[in-house]
Amino acid sequence: MLRIDILSLFPEMFKGVFGESIIKRAKAANLLDIHLMNFRDFAFSKHKNVDDIPFGGGSGMVLKPEPLFRAVNFLKETTNFAKRRVILLSPEGKVFNQEKAKELATYDQLIFICGHYEGFDARISNYLADEAISIGDFVLTGGELPAMMITDAVARMIPGVLGSEESAPTDSFYNGLLEHPQYTRPRDFEGMQVPEVLFSGNHAKINRWRREEALRVTFEKRPDLLKNAELDKKDKEFLAGLMDSD
Repeated sequence: MLRIDILSLFPEMFKGVFGESIIKRAKAANLLDIHLMNFRDFAFSKHKNVDDIPFGGGSGMVLKPEPLFRAVNFLKETTNFAKRRVILLSPEGKVFNQEKAKELATYDQLIFICGHYEGFDARISNYLADEAISIGDFVLTGGELPAMMITDAVARMIPGVLGSEESAPTDSFYNGLLEHPQYTRPRDFEGMQVPEVLFSGNHAKINRWRREEALRVTFEKRPDLLKNAELDKKDKEFLAGLMDSD
């Protein structure tokens, strides 16, 4: 079981998201254990202040180090996991991707620190967090939405969560490519036909078609992904044909 602890000033934001769909089923099956903690509870002051004005001047407020250090240390003292990762959700981190989701799923415990206001005291990122992760080059109000997204992506990598061992490997990005096109009934919808190969019964032929379609979709929509994708000789020959006809 993977345990995820999320430190946030707004833990109520997570309840609807984590109470539905795959996350809900993963928790019910004891494959995922999620704990929400308001780190304001670890503030020293009478009024539970977690932020203050930055030294040297400037606009906005900065999250203080004491409450977050106390919260993380409390978790370390009250839980016992051999493989743990403390993650700061911050634009300064590397952009999250599928490889990172697979890596994080190998840990016993993940502790996510959700920021707010204008940022963190630098001692939090320098001495408390093991790493920082970003979900993209844009600005959000806080780290809560990134924590939800990363938790969902990581949960899908836990064996048994999806209910089918084939589901995750065929997802977009799992092997560096976008997913191949999917079809279901009706076979003919207003003249739009499902490809005949899918009715051939030849699984090798179907698998090759799916692979080539995944390559085609990635080439057309996200060619930047191809430079890091695992490609065999047939893949490269197929892509060369696409490039020649482009």
